[in-house]
Amino acid sequence: MKTAPELPRRVRTLGPFVLLALAAPALHLALRAAGKEYCLTQLTMAAYYAIVVTGLALLMGYAGQVSLGHGAFFALGGYTSAVLTTYDFSRWSTALEWARDARLLVVREDLYGGHLLTANPWAGFFAAMVVTLSAAALIGYPALRLRGHYLAMATLGFGLIVAKLLTGSNLTGAADGINGVPEWNFAPGLVVSGKSAVRGENYYLAFGLLIAVLLLLRNIVHSRVGRALKSIHDGEKAANAMGINTARYKLKVFLLSALLAAASGVFFTHYTGGIGPSEAGALKSLRYVALAAAGGMSNLWGVAIVSLALNYFSLRGWFGSYDNAVFGTLLMLIIALAPSGPLQPAAAWLRRIGLLPRTRDPSHHGAP
Repeated sequence: MKTAPELPRRVRTLGPFVLLALAAPALHLALRAAGKEYCLTQLTMAAYYAIVVTGLALLMGYAGQVSLGHGAFFALGGYTSAVLTTYDFSRWSTALEWARDARLLVVREDLYGGHLLTANPWAGFFAAMVVTLSAAALIGYPALRLRGHYLAMATLGFGLIVAKLLTGSNLTGAADGINGVPEWNFAPGLVVSGKSAVRGENYYLAFGLLIAVLLLLRNIVHSRVGRALKSIHDGEKAANAMGINTARYKLKVFLLSALLAAASGVFFTHYTGGIGPSEAGALKSLRYVALAAAGGMSNLWGVAIVSLALNYFSLRGWFGSYDNAVFGTLLMLIIALAPSGPLQPAAAWLRRIGLLPRTRDPSHHGAP
């Protein structure tokens, strides 16, 4: 008798993950039947962008902090891996023999059939994580020890600096960015590449990573850390009075959010075979903020769905030259009309008419 209520809780917990896992192959089959399987490319890219936005939603919706530099973290991860996997280390091959033995460096062919000694994409990935973690810690440690919008200002400045450095350095390809980034042998039989032959595999990999990130964030939200973050969001002074180390929790969430953005940047770069400085621009960071706000910030599933849909439409060119204007208008409308996101009022309306069950805890933040 005591275990009877467990089933609804499990359904509510695992249901969205199962639905997304089932929706991915269903959408694939529908596109194949319609002869539009090429759309998987934009869906894959949209899934990588959605990972960035869901990480930002954890920071904004639960820690109550705004970052205007997540585009820079995305670019930092992508560029770090791109530079290491395209730069030729052949001139130092003797001194770096140990790196070749450890498989940190590999020999590959360039576009013209020549041989290059470059970093293994796995080495590039971990290097990107270390670089991003260091940069985020340098920004977040002083900014998050203070109350107010210091993190937003610090990350905005960081993004502007990164964008300027990328466009002014020959190492990063200046305004042209870096092309010719090699494919990534992620696992046996699974290559991160934009080639049409592996389009389906990369589609499922991107959605699998998105589901894994959502599961991770859901567990964080419903853990002791999540409860502490909710206390900080509701009132930082009160949380401090309760003995919660608010600066430490905010810093940890900020670092995790930055690492998710950088990891997405690495996968995105190897998938598309290149990256440009526009990924680090302030407008791209503002787009992530707009998408997080549109999904409801503290509603991770809403953020993921809205981000997937709008990024897909953008990548398909639905908004044309008004792309940035659309996301700017979206942000203003959300702030003015639905600060908690459009999905939360819609869910409340569905509950009123009886299509959704009523929640027992009205103070619930909308976590998945």
